[in-house]
Amino acid sequence: MVHLRLIVPSEVADRVVEHLVAHPGVAHVAHLPSLTTSPPGQVVVCDVAREAANEVIEWLQGQEVHRGGAISVEALQAVVSDAAAAAERRAPGQGADALVWEELDARAREDSCVTASFLIFMAIAAVIAGIGILLDAPILIVGAMVVGPEYGPLCALCVGAVRRRRATVAAAVQTLARGLTLAAAAALVATSAFRVAGLGPERYDLDDRQLTAFISHPDGMAAVVAVLAGVVGMLSVTEARAGALIGVLVSVTTIPAVANIGVATAYGRWSEVGGAALQLAVNVIGLVLAGIVTLVLQSRATRAPA
Repeated sequence: MVHLRLIVPSEVADRVVEHLVAHPGVAHVAHLPSLTTSPPGQVVVCDVAREAANEVIEWLQGQEVHRGGAISVEALQAVVSDAAAAAERRAPGQGADALVWEELDARAREDSCVTASFLIFMAIAAVIAGIGILLDAPILIVGAMVVGPEYGPLCALCVGAVRRRRATVAAAVQTLARGLTLAAAAALVATSAFRVAGLGPERYDLDDRQLTAFISHPDGMAAVVAVLAGVVGMLSVTEARAGALIGVLVSVTTIPAVANIGVATAYGRWSEVGGAALQLAVNVIGLVLAGIVTLVLQSRATRAPA
């Protein structure tokens, strides 16, 4: 279930309370008639089955509650109540499969912004992956995949595309482009520094890195994995399955590919740069297209707010 905390303009407060009490998917309605000061209004709280959350929020938006007041949405991990259980039974569908669009929109807005922490994580992940490529150490490649935060803007891009939020799509593309560019530059600078310090190998040879050569040599299986990871990634976000999302990060070679671009550039191996760039494009396109299709199919069972 989700918890709604509403600041409702006084002129529609009684109407809102009556609607919430009568709605079969709503439980635990509480009306606090004391006035709030900013924005002015009355406080109403309730718990709503996830399957009914979009319908309720849409109706509240139709009453202009979000313009004259506020609608706060909070996910609830557990609710012990017969009334809540009854509301979930009456609401159509399954709560685990239901989308709460306001949650996705809020997450997309957050993930589409360029932040210092995002750029730092991207740079560090690329350096770790670059070291893994130089040492031919798959375990470091896996570690870099987990550290990399690139799925955030990719997910925001999918949500923005489905919701037709041009500003979100533009911001997500900009964030992703900046992050990938910085990651490649970080891998290039680190590799050059390793060579100068004598820590890196003298030459860049595929014969010396059999376990990580696949990063710059994509094939049909790479596209299949990207599509499957895109489906699971979007489901893990909409259903808050953190374990599945970690599996997605480990499945695709986005960070290793961009790191390989920097490493190969440092050694002047332009064919490897092209192969890594192709691997990066395959992964990004597969993740985005699969994520969009998955979100569209999910939305057919969950009506989006107008």
